[in-house]
Amino acid sequence: MSRLVVVGHGPTSHRLVEALVAKGFAGGITVLGEEPRPAYDRVALTSYLAGRSIEDLTYPTPDGVVLRLSSRVVSIDRRAREVTTADGHREPYDVLVLATGSSPFVPPVPGRELDGCFVYRTIDDLDAIREAASGATSGVVIGGGLLGLEAADALRGLGLATHVVEMGGWLMPRQVDEGGGAVLRGHVEALGLSVHTQAGAKEIVAGPDGRVAGLVKPDGETVEAQIVVFSAGVRPRDELARQAGLEVGGRGGIAVDDGMRTGDPAIYAVGECALHEGVVYGLAGPCFTMAEVAADRILGGEAVFTRADLSTKLKLLGVEVAQFGAMEGALDVTFMDPVGGVYQKLFVSDDARTLLGGICVGDATPYNTLKPFVGRDLPGSPSELLFTGGPANMEVPDDAQICSCNNVTKGQVCEAIAEHGLTDVPGIKACTRAGTTCGSCVPTLKRILVSSGVEVSKALCEHFAYSRAELFDIVRVRGITTFSYLIAEHGTGRGCDVCKPVVASILASLGNGHILDGEQAALQDTNDHFLANIQRNGTYSVVPRVPGGEITPDGLIVIGEVARDFGLYTKITGGQRIDLFGARVEQLPLIWKRLVDAGFESGHAYGKALRTVKSCVGSTWCRYGVQDAVGLAIALELRYRGLRSPHKLKSAVSGCARECAEARGKDFGVIATEKGWNLYVGGNGGFTPRHADLFAGDLSTEELVRVIDRFLMFYVRTADRLQRTSAWLEAQGLAYVKEVVLDDSLGICADLEAQMERHVAGYADEWRAAIEDPEKLRRFVSFVNAPGTPDPSIAFETERDQVKPVLIPLEVVRS
Repeated sequence: MSRLVVVGHGPTSHRLVEALVAKGFAGGITVLGEEPRPAYDRVALTSYLAGRSIEDLTYPTPDGVVLRLSSRVVSIDRRAREVTTADGHREPYDVLVLATGSSPFVPPVPGRELDGCFVYRTIDDLDAIREAASGATSGVVIGGGLLGLEAADALRGLGLATHVVEMGGWLMPRQVDEGGGAVLRGHVEALGLSVHTQAGAKEIVAGPDGRVAGLVKPDGETVEAQIVVFSAGVRPRDELARQAGLEVGGRGGIAVDDGMRTGDPAIYAVGECALHEGVVYGLAGPCFTMAEVAADRILGGEAVFTRADLSTKLKLLGVEVAQFGAMEGALDVTFMDPVGGVYQKLFVSDDARTLLGGICVGDATPYNTLKPFVGRDLPGSPSELLFTGGPANMEVPDDAQICSCNNVTKGQVCEAIAEHGLTDVPGIKACTRAGTTCGSCVPTLKRILVSSGVEVSKALCEHFAYSRAELFDIVRVRGITTFSYLIAEHGTGRGCDVCKPVVASILASLGNGHILDGEQAALQDTNDHFLANIQRNGTYSVVPRVPGGEITPDGLIVIGEVARDFGLYTKITGGQRIDLFGARVEQLPLIWKRLVDAGFESGHAYGKALRTVKSCVGSTWCRYGVQDAVGLAIALELRYRGLRSPHKLKSAVSGCARECAEARGKDFGVIATEKGWNLYVGGNGGFTPRHADLFAGDLSTEELVRVIDRFLMFYVRTADRLQRTSAWLEAQGLAYVKEVVLDDSLGICADLEAQMERHVAGYADEWRAAIEDPEKLRRFVSFVNAPGTPDPSIAFETERDQVKPVLIPLEVVRS
């Protein structure tokens, strides 16, 4: 077996190839993809319209795999064992895997061929919808299922008045019952969408220009629309198998056995095109499992695909919806809160001892706790499980599936924890894939870590048994203003170089005066102690703030004159500022005074605080710009300057989707849209680069600032010591942070906003305060007993017309 060919390059195909490569497949792998781009995350397709790039959605191609794009396979020659593409290319195979997926079902509605009718399946489909939306005011989605509501959310995000037409009696009839559908409808209509249930499409009518003008329902009502999106289900793409004489189901799908093999021993089928025991699966979890089973069988294994878990948990239009197990049972326990928009139901056996399934709308909290118990004895009464989450000592069985997307059991997670010494969720994700697809199982993974006896100490150091977040709350709630009082009341000993800077940062975050005032001065690390970054030769760098990267010619001249007069090395930074290197400690106040007198202030390059808000020129100068990027960047930098945080903060504002300011590589980045601003969070460069996640879209400037206020203050309150926003977001979970910041699920947003307002009102330039205070100035000397004497070990030489340090070699003693 040397030549393996995969037809189709979607997520399932990618998972198959990834599994084969990871397990050491020795032959050649060729993938023939019909689309002009590599496989991408279809689950997150709607986020593309909200601002995510194609690159962010695209899966990396494993090393050694030959990928042929825009290569539609038109025939299979089973006798010759080769496939032929539309351009005449012939590809021989020893093993062939069909991963052709499915195609959208478009019902035979008159007018479906009109300009303005679309399906919702690929990047190209979304590009076409976005282009059409620019000249439209309203749209209709035919189909009120999971994908239909995704499409409706997309149309709503494009600014269209949106209608959803569903033939069934309620929305998402395959995932929720009538009661859940009623609650879901209330949520959807509250967002301004119009819902038409028990309705269909009699005809799509055209306007005078020949384009779509409306949809006529069976009752004769016409819904005005310039865009119609069909989302009425999918059909397996089994045409290649039919042509090749392989068995297919009566309603479609390529028949496979438990090993995903077709009637031809050399041909497998996986994903949405495969029919297993009369069922075609359209969810990511079962499709990925098929890919894993096929990979194992191709390599000689004995893996078996059994009926898959169809449980789902998702957030549609901001509404949590979850379904697990069966949707019926002998008995049920129901909770419904029409005011709060919550509907929860558990189905149990006739003796009320076995959990059969459940439905959640509006609040899916029971999903993570109860899904592993489907088909098992209940660990408590049904009402207790639904309303309290069950007893505190409730244990999940080892063979219970924790991650349905990747078919991972609790036992596999526990085994990985024990074998690899895992201590956190990212480690579990890397080892098992659990939590890497939809992320709904992450809370359960955290509980498994704790129940496995993993000692995840929250202690900041040996002097405090509390985490940084807990110390922050202690200081904030009790109004503590000094380290000595905090350690006396809530710690032990005298402190160390770990806890002292952390407490100093907490006190500064809460507006406790200048960082060099009184006792606080002794808590600072080397850089904060001198309000400058120490360099390798003992000198310091001076970095004045240049908000948004905008600077006047006079400002440039002042910086140049200061650098010339003090003999400093100058460098333009990636954050659009000018660094001045080589300042002796006794020169710092003199340099600051020159800069402060010219209108500059500290850029906080030395502190764990906001560094820069980078910008492009935006709509002011650039012909592609759609918003004033520089103006917003300046406003944000001036608002958040001096904000002390667990780690440094960087930001950027791009004036259009071309992203010249690289906002998606920042802790919080902003990208302009035609309607406002998209906010991205949790990005960073450095040793472990990470693209930021889309947090909220099409915000007004006022909304944007309010959301950033909340996000930053929540981060400042809850992050661990030296934890970047990227790692913090990974630990907290993007969905949870959105709930707290956007939905105010903890009821603290008003407090977060007020705390930020106190910071803004209380800001003072640290350089100015230092040069105006004789007591603070006393520390800026090389030798305490000889204040006017410079350090004689500091020397410079010239290179490229600038100074550079002369480093004194260390004497190495070898015995």
